[in-house]
Amino acid sequence: MGILLGVAIRANMTPAGQRVLDVASRLFYRDGINSVGVALVAETAEVTKKTLYDCFGSKQKLVVDYLRHRHEIWWSHLEQCLAEAGRPRTLTLVDAYLTHPNLRINRGCAFLNAAAELPADHPGLDVIRDHKKAVRARLADLVAEDAPAVDSESVAEHVFLLLEGAIAHIGIDDHNNRVQQVRQLATTLLDNGHGDR
Repeated sequence: MGILLGVAIRANMTPAGQRVLDVASRLFYRDGINSVGVALVAETAEVTKKTLYDCFGSKQKLVVDYLRHRHEIWWSHLEQCLAEAGRPRTLTLVDAYLTHPNLRINRGCAFLNAAAELPADHPGLDVIRDHKKAVRARLADLVAEDAPAVDSESVAEHVFLLLEGAIAHIGIDDHNNRVQQVRQLATTLLDNGHGDR
């Protein structure tokens, strides 16, 4: 999952660059990547377009950094939740979607939203794929930890697909009821090991 590894996005960023990234993150998530131009990002961040390009080089790179930054925020939130949780920690991963502060706008999954907008050759898609692979792998580890007797890969795949669908619907339904249902279904899968059917 190479594109997600390495130095944190903000580590070597100037204050102006951090401001641009914060603004772009908010606008891209709220309004969509394609509908938000660099002029609006620069104006909202109170920097010039030249400063934006000096910091990021292109809108494409800004989008990649936005997605990588979203991953960092999400992963930090998830690991904090897991560190404080008892078993079954598989359910903690599901709950992390409900407690994540960036879902307040109710636009659903930033990664799924971005995937729907980006062209097939956009490097941001690699970030999205790596993020989803990382979540899926972490889920399989948690299932194996919580329910050693079940087929952890099969159960993890079921829970992952249920969760992806439920998170997508947050942006459609404007509520998180389906994520709550995933929690109930995940409990059943962990208890009964029916993920391989």
